[in-house]
Amino acid sequence: MTNDKSILKEADGVVLPGVGAFGRCAEALVESDLFTLAASMAEKAASGGKPFLGICVGMQLLYKGSDESIGIKGLGIISEKVKAIEGDVKIPQMQWNELKCDFTHPMFNGIEKNPWVYFVHSYSAPKTKESVAFCDYGTEVNAAIAVKNLWATQFHPEKSGETGIAILKNFLSTLKSDGT
Repeated sequence: MTNDKSILKEADGVVLPGVGAFGRCAEALVESDLFTLAASMAEKAASGGKPFLGICVGMQLLYKGSDESIGIKGLGIISEKVKAIEGDVKIPQMQWNELKCDFTHPMFNGIEKNPWVYFVHSYSAPKTKESVAFCDYGTEVNAAIAVKNLWATQFHPEKSGETGIAILKNFLSTLKSDGT
């Protein structure tokens, strides 16, 4: 973990985690002078550059903004806005939920059908052409997106048992290696 720009620029890949509110996470990137770099790295990953993984609010930050934090800009890689989860469901969604995945995407290599993963969130990114996984939570909730080397999950792979470990290993397999 680092907020050192030179280390981030030299890294083989980047993981943008996020816990808490969209606005606070975006402001933390600004305060640490990493907002522009994070946006640039995510944009390049979406064009096939260095791999980038957003987790939870890290996925939401890839969007242009969120109804959770009106007036706070996201990284803007995806031109949609994150919205509150709709329906007559308990908020936040804090539970295991079954994924419906695009198993042709490398994020899901080696993962069994109908995997379960762990969610903690009150806001959700809308379904877009970048969506590669969903879950049912009163409505269809966007659970993961991918554009070339830009991957992101609304769920927490680090808390999602063997399925989550497999997804993280799949991400690590996209990183270049110099053998050291």
